[in-house]
Amino acid sequence: MSKPSLLSSLASLGSLSSASLPMRRRVALRAGLAGLVGAGGLGGLPGALQQACAASPARHDKRILVVLELSGGNDGLNTLVPYGDDAYYRHRPQLGIRPGKLRRIDDHHGFSPGMAGFERLYKDGRMAVVHGCGYAQPSFSHFTSMAYWHTAMPNSGEEYGWVGRLADAIDPQLTPNFLVNVDEMQSLAVRARQHLAVSFDDPLRFARKGLYDQRRLLDAVPDAQPQDNANQRFMREVAQSVRDSSQLVREAWSRYKTPVDYGISPLDLPKIASLIAADMPTRLYYSAFRRNAFDTHVQQAELHQRLLTYASDAVAGFMRDLERIGRAQDVTLLVFSEFGRRVPENTSLGTDHGTANHMYVIGQAVRGGHYGTLPSLTKLDEGDNLIHTTDFRRVYASLIEGWLGADAQQVLRGRFEGFPIFG
Repeated sequence: MSKPSLLSSLASLGSLSSASLPMRRRVALRAGLAGLVGAGGLGGLPGALQQACAASPARHDKRILVVLELSGGNDGLNTLVPYGDDAYYRHRPQLGIRPGKLRRIDDHHGFSPGMAGFERLYKDGRMAVVHGCGYAQPSFSHFTSMAYWHTAMPNSGEEYGWVGRLADAIDPQLTPNFLVNVDEMQSLAVRARQHLAVSFDDPLRFARKGLYDQRRLLDAVPDAQPQDNANQRFMREVAQSVRDSSQLVREAWSRYKTPVDYGISPLDLPKIASLIAADMPTRLYYSAFRRNAFDTHVQQAELHQRLLTYASDAVAGFMRDLERIGRAQDVTLLVFSEFGRRVPENTSLGTDHGTANHMYVIGQAVRGGHYGTLPSLTKLDEGDNLIHTTDFRRVYASLIEGWLGADAQQVLRGRFEGFPIFG
């Protein structure tokens, strides 16, 4: 194959440009990763699984962190309802969920009626609820606030995500397949200086884009030529990584069978379970309940309860599936949203963008219970919003240090006191 043909066969690798090749070559080759255009995602997954596992210097530590974001600003007050506080019902005479309908977990709080999975996880002592999570000078923009949560740097222009920085901190050897993002587009949360996240949506379509009659050309990896320059050698490595990675993810998903019921909308959690079951060396997974689903400005009651049921069933199914494959002790799940909702219901029987919210940490290693200080429902800010009582980065710090044993100050670029969520 001629050099122009090789370059054109790699043109589908949209995450790589000719200008970026020299700068990223050393890092990408060390990581063994390459950009890959899948069904709406970017990323790469090199090498055979056995080779990746054998080469991983961190295989002795199998602790995994999975992050699930509830995009759109989930209404925390109607998720874990403070039914023991009369102020809740004064603010929400129509939207307030009555005590008799709730899945009560104590004399003050109860989960939304459809959240049997969350109720069970909490009562089994496997869920930590952190109250009042937010940050100073909160933004009510979905895009801006989510960027702050993704980077753990509110009111800044941080370039890299907190999960990406965490990957760089705990794996300076750049272990292949260390960081995975399951979504249509790669999240800012997983953007790293050194690591390149594996990112895909549909595992069966995780391949380089191209027309059917180009398939043989796209899948072929030409032999090295003595006259190849550095960029050509790098692109040849990319081509090999692309072929191996797409095959690896497709095979993991194809082999994965489970009797566990994840509910009506399993989200991307079964995809993550399939990679864990395949013994991938991934330590960090990131996914989302997509498309601003929780942006419930109007006629919230029925829709919101349905969304919460989907999320609760999916999370509970994921945790049961981990038990089935013998990996439940190795995995902790974080659930969060970019902000809560305003305390009073609006005239459209919905809720508007708010501030403080709950965060949920779930897993067998978790010390279940309530953490942090409940925000007041009577002392609100000028916009009728909760005043946050917990900097959300304290929860990140708890996971970084308490679960993964890394230096939270290095990752978060500041000192944040964690909670004793882990034994």
